[in-house]
Amino acid sequence: MEVINIKGTEHTPRVVFDHNSNKFEIRGDSRPENARQFYEPLIKWLDDYNKYIYWIKEQGHAVNSIDFIFNLEYFNSTSAKFLLDIFLQLKEFNKESDLFKVKWHYDEMDTDMKESGEEFELMVEMKFEYIINS
Repeated sequence: MEVINIKGTEHTPRVVFDHNSNKFEIRGDSRPENARQFYEPLIKWLDDYNKYIYWIKEQGHAVNSIDFIFNLEYFNSTSAKFLLDIFLQLKEFNKESDLFKVKWHYDEMDTDMKESGEEFELMVEMKFEYIINS
């Protein structure tokens, strides 16, 4: 599997999906001109990764839990739909084991961003850990 490492821009978040180092992160602003074009390859990659993990487990190998870090400063409503798709995908992965741990980072004064994480958490019925950026 290829590692995804997308440099963030003014309109798109930095994305790292690295199965070798177990680093999974979406960070920055998310307001791409075409959110579908930006997020669909990420969702496809996660689906392929789930198949890979399933294969590893079938071979009798242990799989360590993975911290999936979301550290967003801003996201628009279109991005929210695709973020929800990612959370639903992570929930599906976690049905057999708690592979992914969602860590939702936010600035202490940004209560809206914390509340956004709490709303996602309620929608997908998956426990998030909330971390104040230092």
